[in-house]
Amino acid sequence: MRNTNPAERARKSVRAPKTQSALGAIVKALRTRAGLTLTELAEKGDLAASTISKIESGQLSPGYETIQRLAIGLGVEVAELFQPRVEPVSTGRRGVTRRGQGVRHTSEHYEYEALASDLSRKQFLPLFATIKARSHQQFGPLPSHEGEEFVYVVSGSIALHSEHYEPLTLHEGDSVYFDSRTGHALVSTGPEEARIVWICSDRDALQKHQENAHE
Repeated sequence: MRNTNPAERARKSVRAPKTQSALGAIVKALRTRAGLTLTELAEKGDLAASTISKIESGQLSPGYETIQRLAIGLGVEVAELFQPRVEPVSTGRRGVTRRGQGVRHTSEHYEYEALASDLSRKQFLPLFATIKARSHQQFGPLPSHEGEEFVYVVSGSIALHSEHYEPLTLHEGDSVYFDSRTGHALVSTGPEEARIVWICSDRDALQKHQENAHE
């Protein structure tokens, strides 16, 4: 018998998010599974309903801060928004991502490739990213969010702009660890767009939101 359950169909549609619009499909599937309207998700994630609608339809490519707000509103971890499917947690697990086969998402400033996206409930979000931005002024107010981040420069050079420090220039082989709650932005400074390994912690924001919801 053909399955007519809309939530189940939504889950099945999130199979191979290889394009930018895949993020929108995943958001819509998770929202449907949670039984949330656009307005309800907007209230939970402190976003405009029109913004979520544009993300779901592929008309808007959100930055990391907006993605994190979506995760909070949906009650999931940021990593789940980059996953082709949601898997149960098991012990002794392992995730492998072959070259160029991570789940991709492109924003105005960065191009992300989520690694180990086949694993859910990770302790951190590993990304391989290309830095498209060339000036911190492209960001407006420097974005900030809960958690911590680690950046390792694979090729090219970047500048880390943050609220409490002078701009930090990093070259191939350099790395930095910083508090995500401080406004920050990465920009490429060399002739070619820099490529980095970017590890983000997002569990603190979700845990805080869940604790507040139960108070």
